Amino acid sequence: MTGSGRGRSAGAGALCVLVASVLWGTTGTAATLAPGVGPLAIGAVAMGLGGILQALTATRQIARSSAALRDRRGTVVLGAVSVVVYPPAFYSSMHLAGVAVGTVVSIGTAPLVSALIERVVDGRRLTRRWTASAALGLLGTLLLCVAEAARAGDGAQAASPARTLLGIGLGLVAAATYALYSWAAHRLITRGVPSRAAMGAVFGLGGLLLLPVLLVTGAPLVASWPHAAVGAYMALVPMFAGYVLFGRGLARVPASTATTLSLLEPAVAAVLAVAVVGERLPAAGWTGIALVVACLAVLTAPASPRRRPDLGARGRADRDSVSRPAHAD
Repeated sequence: MTGSGRGRSAGAGALCVLVASVLWGTTGTAATLAPGVGPLAIGAVAMGLGGILQALTATRQIARSSAALRDRRGTVVLGAVSVVVYPPAFYSSMHLAGVAVGTVVSIGTAPLVSALIERVVDGRRLTRRWTASAALGLLGTLLLCVAEAARAGDGAQAASPARTLLGIGLGLVAAATYALYSWAAHRLITRGVPSRAAMGAVFGLGGLLLLPVLLVTGAPLVASWPHAAVGAYMALVPMFAGYVLFGRGLARVPASTATTLSLLEPAVAAVLAVAVVGERLPAAGWTGIALVVACLAVLTAPASPRRRPDLGARGRADRDSVSRPAHAD
């Protein structure tokens, strides 16, 4: 593939991840429409049913790639277990430490974990562009979540230190598992497994393993039509459609880049909270959103083409070296 072809492919992959991040950013607003549903049920219905749907719609691709998936079953199992652990950790982190702290720990640190995994396991070097964009994105996410925390704390009692620390710990678990299932899916795809088969296998197995959690905690989801509608939306749109797009993105960009692009999620969530829920966002929050947008602009900007060497000058130098007598050292 030529350089321009690779650039177009990476651009398409980045766009898929960005659209997925926008869809994920709607989950917080959607959850406010089902206040009686707990965080474990929300996570289980979203990732569980969404993952099973991915597997069902990719049955043919999974069957065609069954031999390759069996050969890499360790990677599939690692990704599936990470899918199982992520939603309880993520939603419980926000429940215990607050939405702001839970989001910045879970989503904000995932790019760093992804980069560490790729550096240690794959030997991949981090580019200056990624480092600069990740720094902007992390700073922006931190400012956004600090603003959210200040806004939420105006009329609320602060959480106990033990509760907050537990929430932070679960956020780190969520970040690690998000990075792990992104890396596992990307590794399967780069080893020749089609993206739909890779995502269907990883998320389908993870969805099956999440069904017991859904059975235990999901009673409020069927208690009313609004709750059921929220559950259906979470499974179909942010998780099913979002992760199909995310899989297509992983086929074109590294997992560390994809997790950095997903920093758009908390920014979208904050904007929707202002526009739909009626919350107010301090100036620091808008500054954070601007930094996240700058992070995405740096990461997705087309690379400047490398200047090709002057073949004529190099040819003249070669001719000169041939005609010039060699000197003994």
